Amino acid sequence: MSSHPLGNQQAIATLFCNGKTDMSYAVTYSFNNEEMKTYFTNPKGCLPVLRKNRSIALVTWGRHKLEAGNLPLGGWARSETVKSGRWDKYFPKPVKLPLTSFMEKDIEGRSVWFTLTPGQWVQGLLARYDDELRVYIVTMTPEREDALFERWPRIRVD
Repeated sequence: MSSHPLGNQQAIATLFCNGKTDMSYAVTYSFNNEEMKTYFTNPKGCLPVLRKNRSIALVTWGRHKLEAGNLPLGGWARSETVKSGRWDKYFPKPVKLPLTSFMEKDIEGRSVWFTLTPGQWVQGLLARYDDELRVYIVTMTPEREDALFERWPRIRVD
């Protein structure tokens, strides 16, 4: 799959959470041989972080409104803000997020699922403030003016 938002999209059926459609951003990943699905709206939602020893650690995905803490609100870190140093006070560390798929909303608000191929992973940013530790998905702004998405996860290949 190309890391460009217009390339190789694969829409998956709308997902249901607690009996109603959940239009939030979401990811799927494998953990302990089980396929997991996490929505950003779940304050207990975690993302898988690949450790150097190749094991997976589950880390809280971002910080939500009304949630105590000092780390930035939201679940994403725009690459330009990382490069400009705005995250430096949180001791940012780039990490690999071994996701199997992710959901983004297009410019019309429709949720679209994308599947990652083997060897692809999403770049994450591990942030810390005192004892608080959270992970954010690193995003970039699509370069094309006619892009269907306002942001796009930074997808990498091993």
